[in-house]
Amino acid sequence: MKKIIKKALTLLSVYYAYMVEYRAELILWVLAGSLPIILMGVWIQAAQNGKFGLTPVDFARYFLAVFLVRQFTVVWVIWEFERQVVEGKLSPRLLQPLDPAWHYISTHLSERLARMPFTLFLVILFFVLYPQTFWLPSFANLVLFAVSVMLAFALRFVIQYTFAMFAFWTERASALENFWYLFYLFLSGLIAPLEVFPEPVRAIALLTPFPYLINFPASLLVGLPVDITRGFLTMIGWFLVFLGVNRLLWRRGLKQYSGMGA
Repeated sequence: MKKIIKKALTLLSVYYAYMVEYRAELILWVLAGSLPIILMGVWIQAAQNGKFGLTPVDFARYFLAVFLVRQFTVVWVIWEFERQVVEGKLSPRLLQPLDPAWHYISTHLSERLARMPFTLFLVILFFVLYPQTFWLPSFANLVLFAVSVMLAFALRFVIQYTFAMFAFWTERASALENFWYLFYLFLSGLIAPLEVFPEPVRAIALLTPFPYLINFPASLLVGLPVDITRGFLTMIGWFLVFLGVNRLLWRRGLKQYSGMGA
């Protein structure tokens, strides 16, 4: 166990040092995730003229929560893995006594730590500009939010990493992610809370993993009504499904892999 912890801390420290070298790029990444803040203005205006069951303040808090969730759950492993497979750079990592997945996980976690100061700055700026939206979530909601965000990141990562496995058979595995993103955009709660969706659409969406990547954690933070037990069980269930598919594709993909760019 000590050796595992030592390896994990070493990976995190190395990749964190690498990430902080590109602070300007990190700021751009944080700003690139500000789409929810833009959509917030649209829905606040719509809430003043329509009947959505949510007040303008509710929409503002929800989209701020969406912004936070996206900052902690952004994943790019498919593009990194695809590049390494195509260029043959995956080969050296296969010789190491460590699953390459842990390199990608460490990269993502260290990037989370590096971008956190910029994220907090934007949250504080948001409350300064819109003081009427300030609120303090209960301790229980904060704990549930933290757990749900960790699960959402794990689920988002394993989904995209599973798509990345197709790089063993095609040079454009990222096309799968682009197709998946269309459904993610509309059904995850990124562009609108699920509460404003028609009931049949919402019922179907809740059977998919999409709402649990954004809408579920964001709703927990702002206190919107959600089925907590169903939410966590669904996240764990989808995680196990994609993890099983991922390991199957990994084993078969290694037999296909030739390190073409090495």
